[in-house]
Order: sequence, then structure tokens, then C-alpha cells
Amino acid sequence: MDLVRKEHERLAKRLKASQNIKNVQDTIDLIQAARDAIASDPGQASITLAKLQNSVKSSFDSINDNLKEHHSALNKYSKALDKLFKDKPLPSTEHDALLSREHLINRAIAMHLLREGQFSVAATFLSEIAEKKASRQENDMDTDGPDDATSLLDIDDVPSSEVRKQFATMYYILHEMKENNNLLPAIQWSRDNKEALEARGSNLEFELCRLQFVWLFHGGQGPAVAGPQAALEYARREFHAFLPRYLVEIQQLMGAMAFAPNLQESPYRNIFDNPAAWSDVAQSFTREFCSLLGLSADSPLYIAATAGAIALPTLLKLQTIMKAKRTEWTTQNELPVEIPLPPSYLFHSIFVCPVSKEQSTDENPPMMMPCGHVIAEESLKRICKGTRFKCPYCPNESHPREARKVFL
Repeated sequence: MDLVRKEHERLAKRLKASQNIKNVQDTIDLIQAARDAIASDPGQASITLAKLQNSVKSSFDSINDNLKEHHSALNKYSKALDKLFKDKPLPSTEHDALLSREHLINRAIAMHLLREGQFSVAATFLSEIAEKKASRQENDMDTDGPDDATSLLDIDDVPSSEVRKQFATMYYILHEMKENNNLLPAIQWSRDNKEALEARGSNLEFELCRLQFVWLFHGGQGPAVAGPQAALEYARREFHAFLPRYLVEIQQLMGAMAFAPNLQESPYRNIFDNPAAWSDVAQSFTREFCSLLGLSADSPLYIAATAGAIALPTLLKLQTIMKAKRTEWTTQNELPVEIPLPPSYLFHSIFVCPVSKEQSTDENPPMMMPCGHVIAEESLKRICKGTRFKCPYCPNESHPREARKVFL
């Protein structure tokens, strides 16, 4: 990588120090001057052109010399790139599980476009899917299925049209928040969905109102709403709804009023001088908004593409080794090697039954007994045999119908 960086810096320096543009401009100026001279005195045309010949030739020679240097530097840079990123074949897609799940890929792409606010691109993408499906049906190659564009974005009982409206609302609120420092649409949304957010234990509304208080404290957008006095009035009007759950946080905000002249040296500096506050509350809003729709906060397509990019070098190396040893990986639904991913990309916990020492699956899920101990369902069936049984890890007894499935 150092070689590529060095060649890139060398190429950039040569381009900056290049005299080509100046030489081209000088040539243009010479030709224009000769044209003006011939226009004013046509009788001197032959003499003027004779004088122009050597100057233009010299300028072209300089331009060509500089171009040779640029081509040489560009070739070295290209060779450095080729040396670092060698052309390797991608892993075989012979057993690609998604080949028969085209609708899942289409759904992930459409959802990603909506999350990014690319509504016109998403509409075009969905219309092209509909045209493709119509063409297949005309040729008797397809029937009505889950990849129908009209229902591709359905979420449980929420139709595609409503999902698009919801994402348009989310994008508008995020735009106001990030571009205009306007938290009012987000606060209103949190109040409209207050019951659902409280059921999730969310503190989004208070986070938004607290940031609104800090924003007003620092001056807002104009003198009409500027200063601590405006923030104090806002607190008196809005914060009573958050008592007593956020009493300590509200006391901290009020305590900062006494340190207004020297807030940077006060104990409340971290609250009022947090550069990441706006991005944090935007992430919280996105997470809660998507959660109420039954979606993950991050785009599955982005996560899958990033995880794939991280895993690809390891899989390519493994493919080379297996090809050299003439072996194949035959286990299904499992990677041949462990792929190290960032902690934020580890979504699924693994439960190993303490009785059978086997990992749980969808067919053999973990089951929690009334005593709180958890074992796999198959182990539970072997132990209980349909009657009351004793927990293998404590003296408590229970019936198999009292066990509850655990979702990880």
C-alpha cells in the first residue's frame, strides 16, 4: 500500500507542477496574434506565418515532452495498483442460496434506496421489476409471486405505498434535523407515537427536547430565540411532562443556568459542548423510526455488502488453498472458516445446550424453564418424557408446558 501511496503522491505533484496548460495557452495566444496581424496587413501574411512556425513547433515539443512524463508516471501508478490488487476470480456461485430468492434481493435494494432518500430511483427500480415480471408472464415463464413490485415492500399489515410514505416522512425529518437544525418535526413525531415508544422503553422524546433546550441555550437561529432565557422558558413549558423519570437530567440542565457566563469551565460542559449530539440523536431517531416499522436501524444491503467485502479476501485465499489441495467444502449453511467481523455486525447470539453440547437451531430452539435455566428443546423432551421433571441444574420441578421458547 505504501508503494501505491508513493506513486499517487508523485503523480499528483507532477500534475500540479505541469506547464502543459500554460504551453497550450501560449500557443493559442501566438496563433490569435498572428491572425490579428494578417487581418490588419494581408500583405505580410507569408512573413507572419514563417515567424509563427518555429514558435508553434517549440510549444508543441514542450507539450509532448510533458505528456510523456505524465504517461510514464501514470503507467507506474497503474502497475503499482495492479501489483497490490491482483486479478483473482471470485468464489463460485454454483451453490448460491439467493439465486432462487430474487425477490429478497430486490426488496433489499428497494429498501436501501428508500432509506437513503432516493425515492425517484426506488420508483424507477420498482417499475422495472414490474415490467420484467409482466414480460415473464406473457412468455409463461412466471406467475404471481412474492417478487410482485406492488407488494415487494409490504411489511406485515403495512402496504408498500404506506411504507414509501413513512420513509419519505423519515427522510424529511432527518433533513430538517441535519441541514436546518430543526428538531420540531422529530419532536412532534415522537409525541404522535408516544405510546409505541414508551412500550419500547425509548427515551427519544426527552433526548430531542433536551437537545432543543441546549440549542436554544446557545442562541438558536436568531436573536428572537437566543440565549438562556429562551431555553428556560422552553424548559418551563415542556419539561414537566418528563418528571419524575428524568428528574436528575432536568436538574443538570437547570443547574447549568447558573454557569451560563462560564459554561466551558463548569461541570455541565459535556452536556452543552457535545459535537456528536446531533448525529447521536439522528441515529436514535432513525433506530426508533425503523423499529416501529419492524425494520432494522441499518440497511441490510449495506451491512451485507460491507460484511461481504470484509470476508472476500479470506474466502479467496481459502479457495486458492482448497484448489491446490484439490478439496471441496461440502457442509451447507456454514462458512468453512471463521470470518472476523466488527462487533456491530454480530447480530445472532449462539446458544449451546449444556446437556447435549449442541448449538440450538430453528428446529431445536432454546427453552427456558420456570427456574430460569435454559436447555435445548430436544434435551427437554428427552428429560421430561411428557411428565413433570426435575431441572438438571437445580432441585426445581416443572412441567414441559411451562417451558418458554427463548429468542436470541
